[in-house]
Amino acid sequence: MRDNNSHAIAAILIAVLALSFGDAVIKLISGTVTLWQIYVIRSLIALPILLVLMRATGDSASLLPLSLFWVSLRSVLLGLMWISYYVALPHIKLSVAAAVYYTTPLFIALLSTLLIGDRPARSLWIAIAMGFGGVLIIVRPETEGFNRYGLLPLLAAVLYAFAMIVTRTRCQRESPKVLSFALNITFAVIGLSATLLLEFGDLAPSRVDANPFLLGGWQWPGASQWLAFFVLALVIVIGSWLAAVAYQKGTPSVVAIFDYAYLIFSAVWGGLLFAEKPDAVTLSGMALIAIAGYFAVRSGKRSSSSGDHATG
Repeated sequence: MRDNNSHAIAAILIAVLALSFGDAVIKLISGTVTLWQIYVIRSLIALPILLVLMRATGDSASLLPLSLFWVSLRSVLLGLMWISYYVALPHIKLSVAAAVYYTTPLFIALLSTLLIGDRPARSLWIAIAMGFGGVLIIVRPETEGFNRYGLLPLLAAVLYAFAMIVTRTRCQRESPKVLSFALNITFAVIGLSATLLLEFGDLAPSRVDANPFLLGGWQWPGASQWLAFFVLALVIVIGSWLAAVAYQKGTPSVVAIFDYAYLIFSAVWGGLLFAEKPDAVTLSGMALIAIAGYFAVRSGKRSSSSGDHATG
């Protein structure tokens, strides 16, 4: 299938704009609702929106995936990815979470090399080392400023990279609407399962009080929470749909470059909504990750071109 990078770039820019705003909203309401409440209610709102959009666009295609296994695996990977990322948000700055998470292009380039068959380049390994150096600068292990929650966006980056490789190699023929529908069903299932486990579990109150966003019980939402849930539903529909389009239609290494716009958008939301101002050390780590990611995806693109020429 021939790539359409112009459409893919537009899709990923809109997707990361929407998703970055959604992440900021989750950080805003994380003190009043639980993660699992967000997963369930957001999806219950998003699923009807998807159905309405399909009807409005005249799309009568089946919601059943062509490959239930690969679509389910992709959805579970993304569900776990967002858990890792969301759990970190109440504890670290949005800009820091975004910077660590955006080692994603490094992992996409690496996995494209290992799993899709691109030939590895020396510059790719140098870029990966630079990227992890940037992460170490930001999270500052073995210092008083170390926050273990800063490692969760790194786990999210790995899970996201695997999910996008699955999208590119195994779900390319799936409708983006099917992928988005399956993802939101997965969110609801994960949220309900976690809620039931917590409901019938016997957690010490001190543990719940230490992390109410992850371990707390459901609270009936107020007007502001319902508004937030509706916004989050729109965001996840737009973001998950267009991210699937981007990685289906575009070259992964090219799309990954523009995926970096999330860093810019998250810094804007962090400044506007939380008055966050990264210090000089954090900014240097962010810059190192951005430079490393750029060279990694450029390296991946050259490797892919070289491989195509050799087999042509």
